[in-house]
Amino acid sequence: MTALGKLLRTTAFKLSVAYLVVFVLFAGFILGYVAWNARRVLDDQIMGTVEAEITGLAEQYRIGGIRRLVGVIDRRTREPSASLYLVTTFSGERLAGNVGALPAGVLDDPGIRETDYRRNDETDPVPRRALVRVFVLQGGFRLLVGRDVEERERLGQVIRRALGLSLGLVTVLACLGGWFVTRRVLKRVDAMTDTTRTIMAGDLDGRLAIAGTGDELDRLAQNLNAMLDRIGELMAGMKEVSDNIAHDLKTPLTRLRNRAEEALRTAKTPEDYARALESTIEESDNLIRIFNALLMIARLEAGNAAQPMEDFDAAEVARGVAELYEALAEEAGTPLAVEVADDLPVHGSRELIGQALANLLDNALKYGAAEDGMNEPTPVAVVAGRNANRVEIAVTDRGPGIPEGERGRVLERFARLEGARSKPGFGLGLSLAAAVARLHGGELRLEDNAPGLRAVLSLPLKAGAAA
Repeated sequence: MTALGKLLRTTAFKLSVAYLVVFVLFAGFILGYVAWNARRVLDDQIMGTVEAEITGLAEQYRIGGIRRLVGVIDRRTREPSASLYLVTTFSGERLAGNVGALPAGVLDDPGIRETDYRRNDETDPVPRRALVRVFVLQGGFRLLVGRDVEERERLGQVIRRALGLSLGLVTVLACLGGWFVTRRVLKRVDAMTDTTRTIMAGDLDGRLAIAGTGDELDRLAQNLNAMLDRIGELMAGMKEVSDNIAHDLKTPLTRLRNRAEEALRTAKTPEDYARALESTIEESDNLIRIFNALLMIARLEAGNAAQPMEDFDAAEVARGVAELYEALAEEAGTPLAVEVADDLPVHGSRELIGQALANLLDNALKYGAAEDGMNEPTPVAVVAGRNANRVEIAVTDRGPGIPEGERGRVLERFARLEGARSKPGFGLGLSLAAAVARLHGGELRLEDNAPGLRAVLSLPLKAGAAA
């Protein structure tokens, strides 16, 4: 495709042409309306003059008869820029006036009309146009008074010429402007196209250029760049999941195989085989739980939650989860304090938020319930309330906490600190809680509890709820 053909096929050029057509039609309508009004005003002025002269001449006829009328008309016809006058008998015989010829039947029809005419002394074969009135005097005499409309025609020609020149100039300027604008738009679109081709070729770090004008192309580029960033994050997460599965699931799968192999080699009695099968089933259940957690995290990060979204009170969820973990906390000898405010409306999935809170409580009881120097168990607390337009549910402990430099890493899949590797777990609880928070438009913050860890699940308040 040629450069011109490419230019003509652009949306910007087509819009420029459409705007040009609309503007030309609008301008033509305006100028036509002005010309029509000017013509009407001139016609009204002409007819006002003619009516005044008809009235005066009729009065002269009433006072002095036909002789006086003929004398008045003869004097008026010799004046510069005289009007058109003609007096005839009832049979059409000319008595006075400066009109030499008229179309047949004009004098037979009293009233106002526009007609062709010739003056007495004219030899031009092309007739002129005039606006005349025929008036019947007493005795059957015909009186014609009129004015030439040449000025009106000249005004019409001036307006038509101005219309043609202005529309022609506007068309040329609009075409040049459309070409210039289209070239600029096409240049930016071509740059975007080239960038997208490099991205499709494998350069996932490429981003669309932003001119900084804040126009629709800039907004489109910003949204596409945000989409590319999100795609990059998802692909990085997929790669990370693949790597984590390859490394972190290799150990339990190897352990599962070794136990099965050991059972085949050493088991002698049905009880030995039963114990081996129970161990195998337990290890298989752990693997299933890992895969289920990975699948749920992937669905949440893709924005595809299976649970329905509804309005509910997060305070009830926080109290319910805390009540479920009271027995576990009591068994571990850890005091569990609950301080939940009333009326915490949010919109989302009750089950997912409950599961995220359960993961935070499970981590706090498992890793944060360390005893202090006085051999007294340190408490774990669940605190929920409002903070501006957010609902914040915090789970706090007095354990060793998480170093500030590690707080971002522990939100990744299978990430575990060195001190936690000796305890049961897969490193997916915080990752799942963070994914639930992002799905609801919130965030999971890990803060220093001095000492210990403060995990805050921050969610947006339900739309329309008073802050």
